[in-house]
Amino acid sequence: MVVASAARVAAVADAAAGADRAVDAMLGREVLRLQSVSKVYGSGDAAVLALDDVSLSVQPGEFVAVMGPSGSGKSTLMNILGCLDTPTSGTYHFGGDDVSTMSERELAHVRNRRIGFVFQQFHLLQSMTAWRNVELPLLYRTTHDRREQAMRALEQVGLSNRVDHHPNQLSGGQQQRVAVARALVTNPDLLLADEPTGNLDSASSRDVLALLKEINAAGRTIVMITHEHDVAAVARRVLEMSDGRLREGELVT
Repeated sequence: MVVASAARVAAVADAAAGADRAVDAMLGREVLRLQSVSKVYGSGDAAVLALDDVSLSVQPGEFVAVMGPSGSGKSTLMNILGCLDTPTSGTYHFGGDDVSTMSERELAHVRNRRIGFVFQQFHLLQSMTAWRNVELPLLYRTTHDRREQAMRALEQVGLSNRVDHHPNQLSGGQQQRVAVARALVTNPDLLLADEPTGNLDSASSRDVLALLKEINAAGRTIVMITHEHDVAAVARRVLEMSDGRLREGELVT
């Protein structure tokens, strides 16, 4: 009975989320917009221009890959998109809200509830089971069904039979799936993936990329940072970074 009830709740929640994204798309409401954003580290002779007049718009339901070599500025861009850093100049709007006007508490709210992060290093707590790791973002909410939500997220990534396993009992690909489930459990506006296959073998990389494509096909907006062409190829739109500047790359169809 509990499983059936959870499934019904999940279906309703998914339908509502899909409807919200459809309305956003019809209204042309952007998930994010950068306008003439630059980022400078240091000052004087030691100043480094990490981002140089970057503008970017991402619409609901897009799957965007940002690629470039080490030192191109893509990690700085990811930190700004994830509200982990702030621009030196220019503006950043997330879901229509001006990030520069937000307090630290408001920024933390955006990071915890509106953005789901997937990193190259899985960042799983070894002492916790898979479902406990997925539950972590929900601990800041006054909700009584955290376990059920974590279970649904793990089912979504194909790990319903591994919920009580610890990270050291899982393969690298399975650990990254747990990390993806943790990113999805808050039903975020944006999934931000930083080199999500960087620590995986070829087979596990293909599995995780296929999962991201499925998640995007269901309506989730994804921005993925990578330096690999074959990884970027799963996205529907590719942007290239070089020396802190961003340009449109080859469109993947």
